[in-house]
Amino acid sequence: MSEANDSSQPGRRDFLIKAAAVGIGAVTTLVPAGAGLVTLLDPLRHKAKAGRFLRVATLNSLPEDGTPRQFPVVSERQDAWNKYPEVRVGAVYLRKTGPKEVQAINVVCPHAGCFVNYQPDQRNYLCPCHNSRFALDGAIKDASSPSPRPLDTMEVKVEADGAVLVKFENYRAGIHEKIVAS
Repeated sequence: MSEANDSSQPGRRDFLIKAAAVGIGAVTTLVPAGAGLVTLLDPLRHKAKAGRFLRVATLNSLPEDGTPRQFPVVSERQDAWNKYPEVRVGAVYLRKTGPKEVQAINVVCPHAGCFVNYQPDQRNYLCPCHNSRFALDGAIKDASSPSPRPLDTMEVKVEADGAVLVKFENYRAGIHEKIVAS
């Protein structure tokens, strides 16, 4: 009679075999799924290359009288899974403020993100979106300007060979604080 009981109830050995099969199946499913997820999300973990010094111009290319000149900012760009070598990521106005001193101003207006134009006859910058004027150093020139802050300046390095490097960053528009746009 004990043999009849053993055959009608699942044995301990059958349970262990099924539990091991479920465990092995889970591992063989989760390991590749986890590896795939890590591979899929890996580009999102990388830091953006904004905020590093990029070669923009040379001292010889800037007028001695301090007149601003616009230069494109070219860099490698990577977003998620795509990598773009040497593409335009923005632009800056550069002007000499001394023999080896240069000021860099982002061409984007901090009010609504429009591109400002330099007006040589008036020696100031004008935002065509809201007719706001900015001085050569980027300061707001008229009190009625809707711009929440002056034009955004950037850190500049001048190398021994005369290369002008700019720590290029774009900033959020429409707010008083100068916060890097991510």
